[in-house]
Amino acid sequence: MRGEVELDDSLDPDVGLRAPSQRRELIGQHGPVLGVIALGGGFGALARYGLAQALPALPGQFPWATFVTNVLGCLLIGVLMVLITEVWTAHRLVRPFLGVGILGGFTTFSTYAVETRGLLRPGTVPLAFAYWAGTLLAALCAVVAGVWVTRAAVRRTGHRREKAV
Repeated sequence: MRGEVELDDSLDPDVGLRAPSQRRELIGQHGPVLGVIALGGGFGALARYGLAQALPALPGQFPWATFVTNVLGCLLIGVLMVLITEVWTAHRLVRPFLGVGILGGFTTFSTYAVETRGLLRPGTVPLAFAYWAGTLLAALCAVVAGVWVTRAAVRRTGHRREKAV
């Protein structure tokens, strides 16, 4: 089978990927989702770029732009998850556009890993550890804070969505 593409039917057991008509059906169902993810990812990446330009990091210094980006993105994902699962009845493309697209394109944990590695040099190892641990703890706390604050605001305003019985 050298040179042949192996088709995995596990994506949707009702669709046989070997049949061209069924592959088109799968693209028709998932194409809009992939489109909004790509569009949102572009917007998120542009916002991240703008923040990186506003807070440039010099070698051997704390990378504030990436830290702020990741912590803010985690806070916003906490807010978003409460809003789209507990408050709004959102269109099926809202979550992929905002969560996976915009916030996925905005946050940059790969850059966080590269910057941490770059700080692992003589004289900046303590800074590397502070950046590594500080980002991890701040990002996790930001998600929790986003959830708590949003739920509290929703309780205060009484805009909770009715649950289906």
